[in-house]
Amino acid sequence: MVNEDDSHPIQLTSADIILRQQLEYSISKYFYAACDRIIQNLLSNCRWYVTTHASLMILVIECPDQVTNWRILQKMVPMGTLLSQIVSDAKIRICPPESQGIPFEMRVDELAVYREM
Repeated sequence: MVNEDDSHPIQLTSADIILRQQLEYSISKYFYAACDRIIQNLLSNCRWYVTTHASLMILVIECPDQVTNWRILQKMVPMGTLLSQIVSDAKIRICPPESQGIPFEMRVDELAVYREM
C-alpha cells in the first residue's frame, strides 16, 4: 500500500513556473521601490534577485567587490525589515565576490538579534 505522503512531489507545470517567476519579479519590484535611495544605489552596483525555495523567499545579493559587500552588510537590518513587511518567511543571502569569502545569510525573523548590535 502506498501512502500519499510518501509519493514524489508533483512535477511543476510550465504555468506554475511562469507564475512563480512573475511572483518573484513582482516582489523584487515592490522591494526595490520600498528601499531608500542609499540602498537602491547599493543594489544597482550588485547583481540581485528574488528566488523561492519551497515556501521560503530569498533575496540574493551578489556583490562585485569587498567594499560594496561591507556596505550591503551594514544595510541588512533595514533591508530585512522591508522584506519582512512583504513576505513573512524570507531570508537575505549576501554573496561576496567569488573566492573572497562565503555568503552570509539572515532570516528576516532573526532581525531582533541584529538590531541590538
